[in-house]
Amino acid sequence: MSDLAAHRVWLPFHFLPGNAGETESENPPVHSADEFIRRCTCRPDSHVARRMMFDVIRQQDRPYALHRLGIASHVYFDTWAHQGFVGFQHDVNVVKDIVANDEKHRMGFREQVKEFFRENWDSAKSELVGGVLSLGHGAALSYPDRPYLRWTYTNGLGDRIERNNPQDFNAAAENLYAMFRRYLDYRTEGDGALDNNYLLPDAFHSVRKSIEEIDDENAEVRHARRLKKIASGEFSFADSVGYVPKGGGSWKYAALATTASDRDENPYTFTEGFSTSNWKKFHDALQVHRLYILSDLLPRFGLIAA
Repeated sequence: MSDLAAHRVWLPFHFLPGNAGETESENPPVHSADEFIRRCTCRPDSHVARRMMFDVIRQQDRPYALHRLGIASHVYFDTWAHQGFVGFQHDVNVVKDIVANDEKHRMGFREQVKEFFRENWDSAKSELVGGVLSLGHGAALSYPDRPYLRWTYTNGLGDRIERNNPQDFNAAAENLYAMFRRYLDYRTEGDGALDNNYLLPDAFHSVRKSIEEIDDENAEVRHARRLKKIASGEFSFADSVGYVPKGGGSWKYAALATTASDRDENPYTFTEGFSTSNWKKFHDALQVHRLYILSDLLPRFGLIAA
C-alpha cells in the first residue's frame, strides 16, 4: 500500500493518533520526526479520540449522523485494540518474539503466518518485512483484534509489550457505552451531556463474560455467536441484527438496484431512493470522517498528516 493510501485510510479509520496522552494546544509545537511518531502512536481513550466522539455527538442533526457514529465508534474502540501501533509504515510496528498465552493457540506464530497467506506464502514472505510487517499491526496478524486473547511481543523499538485483550476490550465496551448514552442525552442536555458519567447496567456482566468465553479463532464464527446472544436477549435487550454485505438485500443494491460491478462500463443509473439510501449516507459519513480527522482534528494537536 502506498504511503498516501496508508495515511488516508489506516490512520483516520484504524490507528487514530493518541498525541502521547496530551490535550490540544492553541499553539502546538513543530515536532521532531521521533516525537511525531510517538504522538501518532495509537493510545486508548486519548484526548484526540474523545474529541472525535464529542464532535460526532454534537453533529447528530446531519442526515448521515448514525452512520458517522458507527464509523467513529469503530475508530474509538480500535484505540484500545490497536494501541502501540501507528497507521503508516514504521519500525515501531514490527513485532518480534510474539507469544499467545492461550491454550487454543497451539499453532506457532510462524505456522499461523503461513496459514494466513496459504498458497501465497512464498510470494508474500519477501514483501512482509518492508511492507505489511511495518504497517499498522500487520506483523501481529489478528492478535490485537481477538477479544479473548492475552499475548506478549517485542516491538520494533525493543520494548517488551504485554497485552491483555479481555481487559482492554472490556474498557473499550464500557467507555463506548458511555459515549452512546451521551449521544442520546445530548438531545435534551446539549454540551452538558458530554461531562456525564454513567453507571453500567447489571447486564453488562454478560458482555464481559462473552468477551472471554467466545474464543473461536474464526472471526465470522465469533460474530455469529454474538448475534445469537443479542437475539436471545442475553444483554438485557433482544434484537435480530442482520446485514447483507453484497448482492440482493445489501445497502448497495437498495441504493443502485443492481448487482453490477464497479468495474463494469456504465454500470449504474440514478434511482429514486439513492439520495436517502443507507449506502449513500454511509459513504458521505466516511468522507466527512476522514476530512475531519486529517484536516481539522489532528492539526488541533499539532499533527499534520493530511
